[in-house]
Amino acid sequence: MAEILGQNLPTLHDWARRLDPKGKIDTVVNLLAETNQILEDMVWIEGNLPTGHQTTVATGIPEPTWRTLYRGVQPTKGTTKQVVDTCGMLEARPQIDIDLAKLNGNSAEWRLSEERLHIEGMNQEMAKTLFYGDTRDEPEKFMGLAPRFCDLNADNAGQIIDAGGTGSNLTSIWLVVWGPNTVHGIFPKGSKAGMQITDNGKQTVTDANGGRYDVLESHYKWDCGLSVRDWRYVVRIANIDVDNLATFGSGSDSAPNLIRLLIQAVETPPEVNLGRPVIYCNRKVRTWLRIMVNEKSNVYLSLDEYGGKKILTFDGIPIKRCDKILTTESKVG
Repeated sequence: MAEILGQNLPTLHDWARRLDPKGKIDTVVNLLAETNQILEDMVWIEGNLPTGHQTTVATGIPEPTWRTLYRGVQPTKGTTKQVVDTCGMLEARPQIDIDLAKLNGNSAEWRLSEERLHIEGMNQEMAKTLFYGDTRDEPEKFMGLAPRFCDLNADNAGQIIDAGGTGSNLTSIWLVVWGPNTVHGIFPKGSKAGMQITDNGKQTVTDANGGRYDVLESHYKWDCGLSVRDWRYVVRIANIDVDNLATFGSGSDSAPNLIRLLIQAVETPPEVNLGRPVIYCNRKVRTWLRIMVNEKSNVYLSLDEYGGKKILTFDGIPIKRCDKILTTESKVG
């Protein structure tokens, strides 16, 4: 079973406890984790730039020399390149009619309950960007995983496993090994991790007909990005045909062999125990994986105890659901 590293890999929960041990920030992090399981795993590091994070990535490993007596060793060096990952600024400004707030006591807890959907909306947008954000098309966001692992002829093509699907209903399974030297979230230098909340107090706004009224306004701000410091610790199983999954176990079974594909994925990184390995898929794929748990011949999938909860695992690695992983992906070729 893969070892899950903990204390030295800070999640948003860890940062929240440092910033606000008993306050609203920790509560908001809990709300975020309810609808985005990635936040339970994702490691966060303060960037070294005001707008993101610059890392030096190894592109070649130096070769050592077997030395003999009275013969020297030539100096060697690896090859590297510098990569800058930027952060996006995700914001929302929910407003509540001041008289409605007064009727409900205007407590921080009540306002937070009213603003819950705004928090979830930001959370879902962050999860979608984590996988599909592309700064070449939308520079205000951050670069996600899919644009980095989308070409079977690229240098990192060895991290992409082709499931063979060719239809229009394609999806992916991702294996990510979270860690400070592998893959991690970033927030700008000098800022705070996670969603920041400001109570802007009473504001006067104008309705659609030009009428004026008073509201209580909150400001939610989340500056975040993604750094893939070592792309060998991300694996994408691409081109999974969702329609074919529905044929599993039937007489006309044409479902992709997810067990075999997952075995390939787990064996692809140099060492999954270098960080916190987690497998991500959407609801449909995870449903079929749970069905496969019941197969007697299956020895890799199981329901294990993980963080006090029953979690579907593969070879000891948690499999978590992220419904922002599309079922309409373009074919990776």
